[in-house]
Amino acid sequence: MSESTAHPWTPVRFAENGPVKLAYDRLTEGTGGEPLLLMTGLGVNRLWIPDGLCHLLADAGFAVARYDQRDGGESTHLPPAATRNPVSALFRKRGEAYTAEDMADDAIAVMDALGWESAHLLGVSLGGAIAQRVALRHPDRVRTVTTMSAVPGDVAGLKTMRFIRMGTLAKFAKLKFPATREGAIAASVEVSRLLASPARPFDEHAAREAAERTADAGVHDQQAQSRQVGAQWHGGPISGIRRPTLVVHGADDPLIKPAAATAIASRIPNARKLLLLEVGHELPESVWRTIAGEIRALANRAARS
Repeated sequence: MSESTAHPWTPVRFAENGPVKLAYDRLTEGTGGEPLLLMTGLGVNRLWIPDGLCHLLADAGFAVARYDQRDGGESTHLPPAATRNPVSALFRKRGEAYTAEDMADDAIAVMDALGWESAHLLGVSLGGAIAQRVALRHPDRVRTVTTMSAVPGDVAGLKTMRFIRMGTLAKFAKLKFPATREGAIAASVEVSRLLASPARPFDEHAAREAAERTADAGVHDQQAQSRQVGAQWHGGPISGIRRPTLVVHGADDPLIKPAAATAIASRIPNARKLLLLEVGHELPESVWRTIAGEIRALANRAARS
């Protein structure tokens, strides 16, 4: 068995952005490829992006690294804030714990720790909004941006409501599970169920297997999620992004409306929108090759231009 097969990811390391430590690792195959940083969603750790997709990205010529957002996974968790619910956090005028700029700078800190002067970005859900902000705040560090299942990176508060299915968000807020490993697994299964496309049968067995691999309390840590949601952006509009951009969205997304992808693609110059049929707020195996191929094509276009 080769080393890359036995240990597909390097041991966890930590980048620093001020007092915040950010857990990251990188795929042991494809290390000579073009840098590609994966950015995860609300509350979840870096393991939620499937290994199978990561291997396909490596096969497509990318050196793949991933990290836990602050308040997620093995990264620093901040002290409790007054807002204890992600829904109510949407309506606050400012974040109490940190800003969206801080979260964008976290990505740069990870790139610095990796020794990458620039990288392609793939952000999923909250990670997609952060990827847009990184491209605005640090354009010289970004080669391309792929944002998936995300809202425009410059909206906040009440303006976010037009893109979010509040009924689904309310269901998340009602999830209650014990603070144990089994509780985290059960929460992950229920979150996966809520986010899946209704066009396909939900595979509970596969969801539980995945949850056991990625078990983490963040999936039902409403305090941490509230701090992430409440982080406010004070920078420019996404129309200022000048990096080649791909906007991917599931046609059946039960959390963020596909109208969000339309808004992003219409406001970023020359952005391309890709709507995935029978896909929810998720990364099913059926679309891994499509996503990897589209990101490769985006990088090729960027190189030519």
